[in-house]
Amino acid sequence: MYVPSFSRTFVRIFMKSKFDFKDKDFSERQPHYQFDMPKISIRGTEMPSSPIRKLAPLAEDAKKRGVKVYHLNIGQPDLPTPKVAIDAIKNIDRTILEYSPSQGYRSYREKLVHYYAKYDIHLTADDIIITSGGSEAVLFSFLACLNPGDEIIVPEPAYANYMAFAISAGAVIRTIATTIDEGFSLPKVEKFEELINERTRAILICNPNNPTGYLYSRREMNQIRDLVKKYDLYLFSDEVYREFIYTGSPYISACHLEGIEDNVVLIDSVSKRYSECGIRIGALITKNEEIRKAVMKFCQARLSPPLIGQVAAEASLDAPEEYGRDIYEEYVERRKCLIDGLNRIPGVYSPIPMGAFYTVARLPVDDCEKFCAWCLSDFNYEGETIMMAPAAGFYTTPGAGKNEVRIAYVLKKEDLVRSLFVLRKALEAYPGRVDNNA
Repeated sequence: MYVPSFSRTFVRIFMKSKFDFKDKDFSERQPHYQFDMPKISIRGTEMPSSPIRKLAPLAEDAKKRGVKVYHLNIGQPDLPTPKVAIDAIKNIDRTILEYSPSQGYRSYREKLVHYYAKYDIHLTADDIIITSGGSEAVLFSFLACLNPGDEIIVPEPAYANYMAFAISAGAVIRTIATTIDEGFSLPKVEKFEELINERTRAILICNPNNPTGYLYSRREMNQIRDLVKKYDLYLFSDEVYREFIYTGSPYISACHLEGIEDNVVLIDSVSKRYSECGIRIGALITKNEEIRKAVMKFCQARLSPPLIGQVAAEASLDAPEEYGRDIYEEYVERRKCLIDGLNRIPGVYSPIPMGAFYTVARLPVDDCEKFCAWCLSDFNYEGETIMMAPAAGFYTTPGAGKNEVRIAYVLKKEDLVRSLFVLRKALEAYPGRVDNNA
């Protein structure tokens, strides 16, 4: 018979209290209670630290010492949020900041329908659920579609928080390797099928990709479609970087794939395209009504997405075309500056990212996590240093990405140029430098 943990604890306490009813001095004797120390949950123990933020204490310490830190570790754009969004917040005309609907304001969802139509993604407002950032959209997708123990196939390296969300949902990430030497392109379909078993429930992609900047080709997207259809899987597609594609190749959304409309869950966010990371507004989009009904239960449990965030996000849809064009052109210039500069540093290699605003670079060091920590704790050049994200945190395969870093080109070009110079000096001084060509 199952005994609740509280009851088991009570029994242990009772049995350990040594009352001696024959003792005449019973009134002077005090029972001795022994409490077991509470333990952290398995989820809490297994939850990985963020490779993007885990070195933040070292960066703060460096700043306290007067060292300037160039933040290449996190995808926080430094470009301005649309003025229409800032004005909308300033001009809020409400006497109460009330709960918003659990699905998000309908006016915002209806405007999003027109936004997606520009990308040949045809929706109704009811297909869209507003979430507290893209992160909540991923988590709710997992919670609604997966049972504990179900498996998700994810190309690695992958956005580190996918693992955290899978742990939260009790799901299991199974990774399929992509490599820097092959530009992080997908392997052949046979590699996917080697991972598929009776517990496989979904494939998760990020397109354009974080952390690699890779853009999936039409062939690769069709390959994924065929797998989803053949094995009746869900396809979770994180497409928050669709505005940032730098090649002539077309953007192929999961929503463009024919024959799997009810299998697709699209993840989106305004954080990157409008420099609005802090308003925490995302979206979960699917044609599958059963998924939406399940997701809505979780949405109702968390009550509502941010009211003020939706005000800003809805206003951002009215930003002038030149806003998006200027942002895009700036990232094109930054990408060229960073990739050219990285590949001119002896021993460093980065493929050319085709989308987003990240790249994964291989460095001539023994361990990039140690190197990144050393840059913050033991190194500075003329009072400056750099902060990068060790790429091993974007892999689940032990040892993978050990000599790689993810770099976000979210700084102005002058700062990128200086960061590259400081990186070169750090590599020259680092005691754990190795020869990648050896």
